[in-house]
Amino acid sequence: MTVPPVPDAIHRALSRHPEIVQERLLEIRHMIFTVAADIGDVGPLMETLKWGEPAYLTEVSRSGTTIRLGATREVPHDSALLFNCKTSLIDMFRTAFPDEFKFDGNRALVIPADRAMPCKPLLFCLSAALTYHRRKGTGSRSQRSKKTEEA
Repeated sequence: MTVPPVPDAIHRALSRHPEIVQERLLEIRHMIFTVAADIGDVGPLMETLKWGEPAYLTEVSRSGTTIRLGATREVPHDSALLFNCKTSLIDMFRTAFPDEFKFDGNRALVIPADRAMPCKPLLFCLSAALTYHRRKGTGSRSQRSKKTEEA
């Protein structure tokens, strides 16, 4: 799987962070595209900016929730993956990986800069986010429409 080149807008957004955060976020970006390709049926990812942060959406399949990359105000020198606060993802990650990550409320998974990248747990988290709606039974519009028609 070939990860697309980093768009200029994404580079500019990441340049606001300390170098260690930039490097980690680029590594996580690579992981996002790799996991999406490995899963197979999440479709192409849309890479854009939301709230000035790199964001990754499963716009075609609608299988997952948006993943944003950045840092939190509380720990700006640590990398963070931010999710819609209305999902159950952070609760799931907090239960599954209490020692691998820090958490900011119900919206952010934080990777401390003073620790090695927890790759296997992070791959699980990315996969869960990219398939969140499929698991919750709220997949693509066409799937919802089909379910409505069948009812």
